[in-house]
Amino acid sequence: MSKQNVIAIFDVGKTNKKLLLFNEQYKLVHELSQQFAETTDEEGFLCEDVEALTQWVKDSFNNILHNENFTVQTVNFSGYGASFVYLDDALKVFLPLYNYLKPYPPLLQKQFYDTYGGESKVAKQTASPVLGNLNSGMQLYRLKYQKSVEFNRIKYALHLPQYLSFILTNKLYSDITSIGCHTNLWDFKINQYHRWVKKEGIDTKLAPMLNCEAIAGYVNETVPVGVGLHDSSAALIPYLAAFKEPFILLSTGTWCISLNPFNHTPLTDYELHQDSLCFLSYLGKPVKASRLFAGYEHEQQTKLLADHFNKPQNYFATVLFNPQLCNQVKTVKKIMTSQVAGAMVQQSNFTKRNLNVFVSYEAAYHQLITDIIEQQIKSTKLVLTGTAVKRIFVDGGFSQNLIYMHLLAQAFAGIEVYAAAVAQASALGAALAMHQHWNSKPLPSDIIELKLYTFSKETHL
Repeated sequence: MSKQNVIAIFDVGKTNKKLLLFNEQYKLVHELSQQFAETTDEEGFLCEDVEALTQWVKDSFNNILHNENFTVQTVNFSGYGASFVYLDDALKVFLPLYNYLKPYPPLLQKQFYDTYGGESKVAKQTASPVLGNLNSGMQLYRLKYQKSVEFNRIKYALHLPQYLSFILTNKLYSDITSIGCHTNLWDFKINQYHRWVKKEGIDTKLAPMLNCEAIAGYVNETVPVGVGLHDSSAALIPYLAAFKEPFILLSTGTWCISLNPFNHTPLTDYELHQDSLCFLSYLGKPVKASRLFAGYEHEQQTKLLADHFNKPQNYFATVLFNPQLCNQVKTVKKIMTSQVAGAMVQQSNFTKRNLNVFVSYEAAYHQLITDIIEQQIKSTKLVLTGTAVKRIFVDGGFSQNLIYMHLLAQAFAGIEVYAAAVAQASALGAALAMHQHWNSKPLPSDIIELKLYTFSKETHL
């Protein structure tokens, strides 16, 4: 049996680390998943075990190179952001990969923003809400002022996707999707590093920038390797490849993130305070995004509903869409005419409701989703306003929720609303970015499965 030509993608999340193989039609043909116990930094805060991750990348890639079923034609990477790996003069890792959830020193944060014009000014210039260590550039700023010896020892600081590429190529590059995602490093107004980066000497620690579609290096002098991408930017690539008319991708999970690659307007103070931000696509273009903590709220409230109505924890999955119940609880028409106000990260009105007024779990659950949709409308409108968006694609958990999808479709009646399914979107995006280097076939037209929703019925495409 002849070997199958594939592209290998390392997709590294906070929890799951995956090696995925796609064939020339971009169908997933092999998957290897691994989880690692976290280690701790010098202060005892949990963080990624870089040594274990590095060894796994080397070993798993070596095994797949010798797999009798596949011929690896090229390699690329997608990984979570806000995470630096620090190399010394010998190009050895010598500091922890600090956890972006670690609290940032308040006085040092104040010092930074006081020095460079205040939170509002810097946030608008860098399209980065004030997020502490989630602004990865602030991690380097902290090292400079709190660990100067270690900072001076840093030869290169590589974002995680570029470190993964370095493992196989020994080549050192930065990538615009990692640099341009709420890092505080990139000035969106002048399209280059912010002035503080040079003034503080941070630029001397950053590797040269490489185009996301370029070859970073080779394995065995024959297999081209990509530079890697930030996973959020990578997940957009399948949609950008498939659709040319303006759209919004509503990616739902713990966070529900509305992504508009066709909104290039500068962030306002109001949008920043509503937890909006911009990041750079693999083509170096701004993508405006707004976030809502709706998946987490859904998880918490369905636990309360299960306890109150004496139902299983996952009973919500059996609740069918009932238009009459929606009309009883609160119409979307009222939602659409309500004031767009309140922080998007706040919980919905459901947290204030008395569960005793609901005659059934079904009625209460319809109210919960309606209240979540009220917040979702506000959040999505932050990136929608002023753009000619024709479609909203919903992927992730809520795309399977019929009540959510029907109400969203009614709320945005002038826009086509689709449930979208893309297998391993971030990994697939990283694969598509390298298409020209390994695959002579045209991009397939079926990489995204779509289902169109209206308030009254659903239509299969």
